[in-house]
Amino acid sequence: MSEEISIRVGKSVSAIKQAFTDNLAYVQGRFSPVASVNDYYMALAYTVRDHLMDYWTKTAKTYFEKESRTVCYFSAEYLLGPQLGSNLINLGIYQNVKIAMTELNLNLDELIAEELEPGLGNGGLGRLAACYMDSLATLNIPAIGYGIRYEFGIFNQEIRDGWQVESTDKWLCYGNPWEVPRPEIAFSIKFGGRTENYIDGTGRYVVKWIPDRIVRSVAYDTPIIGYKANTANFLRLWKAEACESFDFQAFNIGDYYGAVHEKMSSENITKVLYPNDEPLAGKELRLEQQYFFASSALQDMIRIYLQREKNLDQFAKKYTVQLNDTHPAIGIAELMRLLIDEYEYAWDKAWEITCKVFNYTNHTLLPEALEKWPLALFARLLPRHLEIIYEINWRFLKKVKAKYPDDISRIRRMSLIDESDERYVRMANLACVASSKINGVSELHSKLLAKEVLKDFYELWPDKFSNKTNGVSPRRFLLLNNPRLADLITETVGGRWLKDLSQLQELTEHVNSGCIQAEWQQIKRKNKQDLANIIAKQIGVILNPDSLFDIQAKRIHEYKRPHLNLLHVIALYNRLRQNPNLTITPRSVIFSGKAAPGYYKAKLIIKLINSVAEVVNNDPKVKDQLKVVFYPNYNVKNAQWLFAACDLSEQISTAGKEASGTGNMKFALNGALTIGTLDGANIEIREEVRAENFFLFGLTANEVEELWAKGYRPETYINANQELREALELIMSGYFSNGDKNLFKSIVDELKYHDEFMLCADFASYLKCQEQVATEFADTKLWTKKSILNTARMGKFSSDRAIREYCADIWQIQPVKIV
Repeated sequence: MSEEISIRVGKSVSAIKQAFTDNLAYVQGRFSPVASVNDYYMALAYTVRDHLMDYWTKTAKTYFEKESRTVCYFSAEYLLGPQLGSNLINLGIYQNVKIAMTELNLNLDELIAEELEPGLGNGGLGRLAACYMDSLATLNIPAIGYGIRYEFGIFNQEIRDGWQVESTDKWLCYGNPWEVPRPEIAFSIKFGGRTENYIDGTGRYVVKWIPDRIVRSVAYDTPIIGYKANTANFLRLWKAEACESFDFQAFNIGDYYGAVHEKMSSENITKVLYPNDEPLAGKELRLEQQYFFASSALQDMIRIYLQREKNLDQFAKKYTVQLNDTHPAIGIAELMRLLIDEYEYAWDKAWEITCKVFNYTNHTLLPEALEKWPLALFARLLPRHLEIIYEINWRFLKKVKAKYPDDISRIRRMSLIDESDERYVRMANLACVASSKINGVSELHSKLLAKEVLKDFYELWPDKFSNKTNGVSPRRFLLLNNPRLADLITETVGGRWLKDLSQLQELTEHVNSGCIQAEWQQIKRKNKQDLANIIAKQIGVILNPDSLFDIQAKRIHEYKRPHLNLLHVIALYNRLRQNPNLTITPRSVIFSGKAAPGYYKAKLIIKLINSVAEVVNNDPKVKDQLKVVFYPNYNVKNAQWLFAACDLSEQISTAGKEASGTGNMKFALNGALTIGTLDGANIEIREEVRAENFFLFGLTANEVEELWAKGYRPETYINANQELREALELIMSGYFSNGDKNLFKSIVDELKYHDEFMLCADFASYLKCQEQVATEFADTKLWTKKSILNTARMGKFSSDRAIREYCADIWQIQPVKIV
């Protein structure tokens, strides 16, 4: 290795300092007296990127030489979080970089905090994809992540007068040092138009798609390094561009808007994460996004494959595609189109290849979340794909009719086309028909898929179905997010847990150690003080770090029931208000999460939380025994403070509604105790940590179903529970809305007259469970022991474990060591 190269990728303090200084001068064009914090951050990021590029080129060369089978992960979301700290840890150079920055009179923590978070995801789906990319590299599994390079990510959330206000996430405003533009890797993506068919000279039936619009997709790559591994895979995100960015003819005749119209129209496709899809224009753009990245990815895979091969006969041996929910399912029809129309494969051979390539992960139990597209929209935007879907459907339904000849309702349910009212294309059905394997993401979720959501497909192909419980990266969500606790764990049981999370089990041998308990308590209190300081600075509310930090942090949705949590807060407040001499376990209730911009009820719940907080926090009768806070702009960066500081993790969705959840895993991994229903991965967490270390309440999924069948009447539960009735009456009275009795009326009316998510049915059980929480939190030694056991028994919930299961059961792929 030459001296220059050794400095660029050297891991010593002196080499890092030299590389950093060079990048500050030669990349940023700055020197110390005039450089900004962002200049320093960028210089350090480029220094770290040199290390990534070194591993990446070696990895790519090895994969090419060994013709490695490759996982292609198709996801519309990747919520990576800030990358500097994570890359330093995975490269094993965190401490040396920290020393180097200190010697240069810089603070590494400040540089890490300078990084803007790429908000390329909405929540758990995107964060799961990011964890899986981390684990794939850590486990030396050849992989490419394919997605969309949104110019503007998920909105930044501000709270004004208690309401959520969305502002633009300009994550690219200062550039992105982690990505590598690949302008030479670009493809034509067609939209609209019509098809023509004819018989060619060989007697072959040929369909030609004549689009009315073509967009250019351009690749941007981000290397993903494994933890203390030599493997660097990559995330390839696609940006939309116009084929011709400037129309000189239009410009010359004075049509200045028309001169750039194509550029603006084309670039809209990757302009923003998840447009509001309530209006038709929003639906159209969302479908365009999904097809755009699926087609780009498949054309790219074919391009790579044909570098070595002459045809696509063995394409399925080289690649296995995992569809992260239904968003990329249009890729099934696109691969068929490419094979048949572009590479002249017969239908049967094309279908054989396609079915071997694709696998499908379902992430929802909510019927409205199973994507379907209006047929008229689909026909206008993707006419050739609709023809292919019709053909797939015709052939598939012939098989269904053969097996169930008299079951017309089953045939209608399984059809790829929903014929009721406005006709729709059902993307989940398409994914089920074409995928080799189908999986849910928790044991309960997978059972409910087989029993309810995908019941017909399970009965037809039971061998396709399996469960792959979600997992999280312990590097990101414990080592990076909670370094104090990570250091204590490593000092106690060694560092093997970072690659084998089951090693945390060794902590159980130390659970009764007074020394370990004392350190555990000190670390938790310091983490709580950190969060309290941030909240005091940002929101102006002072929290007591010795109070119970009761946290619900997740996307705001009615089925996740933040308003059940809030009803408990109001019940506690009523007790304190009605009895000024009452003493309770001090509690700081912290909410955090974003509501979809078009989801008014969720935004109204945020307003209600903030309205309750304003009253409670300013009422002298409470005597600081109860505080309520809404912590804004929940994202990966802000979440780290919540996970590390949490005492009680609220996982209180209606049983049978949450597919898995991963926030529940992150909180428990950091030593929080969970209060929750038997929903999603809560069930498995409770099994692992043991029932006595989990606060269980509420109806089961079966009981929810039975209660609806009997005729659920929420007013029965309201009339039977004085505290619930008084809480609802206080909201309705205008007490939390300056006398406005109408502001929150829709929330109360929903609970009184319908209560789709059964808050009223679960309220009494929830209150009783919260009383047990308060009692046990007052016993510091008992609570600390349970906290340690929660962390110790979270080994199952590593994303490494999940990826190993995918490799063995679905992808049939082996690790490839990079020397």
